[in-house]
Amino acid sequence: MAASKCTRLSSALSRQLLDSVDSVLFDCDGVIWRGDQAVPGAPEVINSLKKNGKRVFFVTNNSTKTRKMYADKLAKLGFNATADEVFGTAYCSAMYLKNVCKLDGKVYLIGSNAMRQELEEVGIQPVGVGPDPISGVQIDWANVPLDKEVQAVLVGFDEHFSYMKLNRALQYLCNLDCQFVGTNTDTRLPLEGGKAVPGTGCLLRAVETAAQRQAQVVGKPSNFMFECVASQFDLDPQRCLMVGDRLDTDIMLGSNCGLKTLLTLTGVSTVAEAEANQKSECPHRQKMVPDYYVDSIADILPALQA
Repeated sequence: MAASKCTRLSSALSRQLLDSVDSVLFDCDGVIWRGDQAVPGAPEVINSLKKNGKRVFFVTNNSTKTRKMYADKLAKLGFNATADEVFGTAYCSAMYLKNVCKLDGKVYLIGSNAMRQELEEVGIQPVGVGPDPISGVQIDWANVPLDKEVQAVLVGFDEHFSYMKLNRALQYLCNLDCQFVGTNTDTRLPLEGGKAVPGTGCLLRAVETAAQRQAQVVGKPSNFMFECVASQFDLDPQRCLMVGDRLDTDIMLGSNCGLKTLLTLTGVSTVAEAEANQKSECPHRQKMVPDYYVDSIADILPALQA
């Protein structure tokens, strides 16, 4: 194996790395697909890994799709995958509220229909999905009607995010017994052509600022994201590989959980950024240095077919 971190993965090293792991966790956007197009060679890599006896999982911070929606997209793009191999933050947040928070009441949800479906699937009733138009004046906002059965506020990506939703979350969170959970802290969603739009992290930060409370974050790089997979499939961290395109989420998750890490350059982060982190004396930045990097995950296909 590599003597130092941030090593370009050669064919020989690819074979050694694959021999050292039983399970491979992939981020999705920027790794196995970009938008609605599979990264060239990615389906063959995933399918070959499975043929070689490896377990494959898909771990994404995107909270706008259910596991089934992801499985449908994977199948459409040529990947051999099932819904139970998909771990998105919509599903993982529901599992966190059910199994960690032991929630037996309702959730005020700033989020998507996919999040609503995943919560309902585990028996948790969400309220608040959809637009929440503003009316009245400030004293009305401070006394907005609240559902007394709400025991948690969950913040994910919400295209209907508004001042009234922010206010309603604040009013719930003034009760310190109300639990506060966020899907992820990604501040920008990169698009093709160098464009970007605000991510869930912007919405979560707004709620945290208003409530003067910090959310428990479920998504990468939180350990819970890996623990959610590991607990269901009995994974050994030392025999797992995390593959991603972002140093601050994917690679840091791997570092936090003791996994081997592989950066692919088909998405957000660059080798220059990884090398700058490696030269830094900051422990936090050191966690954002991958063990290996490749131009694309297709680069490991020859090792799989050998």
